[in-house]
Amino acid sequence: MDDPHPANALSLPQAALTRLIGYGPLLAGLAGVVLCFVLLGGLRPDLAILGLLVVIVLLALLPLPVVTVTQAVEIPAPARIDADEGAISAFAEALADPCFVLDRRGTVLYTNAPGAQQFPSLQPGRVMTLVLRNPELIAAIEGAVRTGSARSFELHETLPSESWDKVVVAPLHQPGQAWLEDDDRHLLVTFQSLTELKRVDAMRADFIANASHELRTPLASLMGFIDTLLGPAAKDAAAREKFLGIMRGQADRMSRLIDDLLSLSRIEMHQHLRPTGSVDLSGLLREVREGLQTQARAAELDVVLKLPGQPVKVTGDRSQLYEVFENLIDNAIKYGAGGKSVEVSLHETDRPGLRHQVSVVDHGPGVEPEHVPRMTERFYRIDADASRKKKGTGLGLAIVKHIIQRHRGQMTIKSRANPGEGLRVDVLLP
Repeated sequence: MDDPHPANALSLPQAALTRLIGYGPLLAGLAGVVLCFVLLGGLRPDLAILGLLVVIVLLALLPLPVVTVTQAVEIPAPARIDADEGAISAFAEALADPCFVLDRRGTVLYTNAPGAQQFPSLQPGRVMTLVLRNPELIAAIEGAVRTGSARSFELHETLPSESWDKVVVAPLHQPGQAWLEDDDRHLLVTFQSLTELKRVDAMRADFIANASHELRTPLASLMGFIDTLLGPAAKDAAAREKFLGIMRGQADRMSRLIDDLLSLSRIEMHQHLRPTGSVDLSGLLREVREGLQTQARAAELDVVLKLPGQPVKVTGDRSQLYEVFENLIDNAIKYGAGGKSVEVSLHETDRPGLRHQVSVVDHGPGVEPEHVPRMTERFYRIDADASRKKKGTGLGLAIVKHIIQRHRGQMTIKSRANPGEGLRVDVLLP
């Protein structure tokens, strides 16, 4: 015979006790009210106790109220573009600038080819504001979703190289159609590069500031000699010949300075564009050595090459890399004349992402350690008079630094690192 009372069911006394515990707060309040009436003399104690017992019995027989709580959970739809919205992706691919299609939550639905190339981490399905953590971008997307109108701002990035972009966040909807914040519609985010314009503006400002500072002295010297030749030395042939020689030297100095300024400006304008050519470093270093043999013989120095027997190919701009090593070896010849040789070596390195290392070492007096960090600054000279006598413009190492940065390489300068070394410059290239 089956048991009419399941094993897990509560007995009658247990059920009554459970109900009374559930009504505990109500009974405590009722008891407090009854006690107040008894103390004030408005109710006989025996009647009060009897009434409480009746209430307890009734509550023990009543079931507890059951409250059911339900919670609605909204599951977001996966990021996708439907087949009938293929026109949006076709429009994005037609744009030459990076373009992204987002939903109203900021999730990337589609990216065109330029966008995938410039921002490889912004893949479909990722939230743009979590990848590009920029407060202005977050505000532009939120503002476009809220108002339905386009927002724009200027995005400035410093890594891997300095760049500027005009970013436009525009809602996609028909003209005249109302925009609601909770509509499931798309946003179009475009990036227009402003880097070239910014670099041109910076080039102009730097050229004016640096040229006005560096050209002032030779111009003043030229004007003084011209006034002298027009005045007291007008009929003095010996003085005229002497002054004209000095004037020619000052004019050559200004010409070299202007050439270096223009070279530096051109390099900075294209610094964000990686070179794509192929260069044989071994052959290039041999060419540089041959081109500087006249200066080396005049300084009574020998340029010694330590190169591998096979060609060493790197990706780079041949003319710019030639300028790098020409500057470094020429500086070693000029300022390392106290030694007997300048050593140029090429070998592989185990640095991550940097495979080839070119080292230029002279055995001259070197420089004091406090000057080393500033040697690549524009127009920085340790000894201005000595630099001008050696026909230096103060821009050589600045040009070298910017070329190496464009090639995504590194340069280190060490002075008196080992006994017998004057200055050592290491160039590491990927």
